[in-house]
Amino acid sequence: MAAKKNASSVKKSPGKKPKQAAKSAPAKAGKAAPAKATKLGKAAPAKAAKKNASSVKKSPGKKSAQAAKPAPVKAGKPAPAKAAPTGVGVGDQAPSFELPDQDGNLLSSASLAGAPYVIYFYPKDDTPGCTKEACGFQEEQPAFQSAGVRVIGVSPDSPARHIKFRQKYGLEFTLLADVDKQLAEAYGVWVMKQNYGREYMGIQRSTFLVDAKGQIAQAWRNVRVNGHVDAVLGAI
Repeated sequence: MAAKKNASSVKKSPGKKPKQAAKSAPAKAGKAAPAKATKLGKAAPAKAAKKNASSVKKSPGKKSAQAAKPAPVKAGKPAPAKAAPTGVGVGDQAPSFELPDQDGNLLSSASLAGAPYVIYFYPKDDTPGCTKEACGFQEEQPAFQSAGVRVIGVSPDSPARHIKFRQKYGLEFTLLADVDKQLAEAYGVWVMKQNYGREYMGIQRSTFLVDAKGQIAQAWRNVRVNGHVDAVLGAI
């Protein structure tokens, strides 16, 4: 009887110990270690990504906003105002003058008083547009003369150039040499012009009809050559 009890106690005691050791050891060590590792692995990159993303978005945004403000502030808008012609208009007294003609003889506005005349301004002798305009006035000289209206051309060219221009195209009307552009300025036709982006001062092609009282009866500014002479004749 004593031998059987001892044998059963021996069998039970080693059986309980390995079962408890097998359950406790893997359960605690296996679950705790990976749980901590996963928390540390996820938290670290999430915070770093937010900080990096915010710093990248804010820093270039401020610099671009500051750089974009001074860009539109440019001094390019007042320029066109200078090019606007300021001179005589219809009803104004025609500017007085005394200028040399193609022969070097002085012609004054006072000597023209009491009779109407057409005075037209053009940029340069013997250029395509100016030549076409001059020949147009020449072709209609009989019509102007029958109406008692004198035609006078004005440009910054010298009297010597005017002589060559008249002889080359058979012009019979007077050409005045406004070398200093004083008469052009008085009429408001010496203006800022543009050509292929280049700005320069020059004559704005314009024509004025002055009546017998010396007043501006009609004004044509910045005219086109085609049909212009007919328009002037129609106003007489």
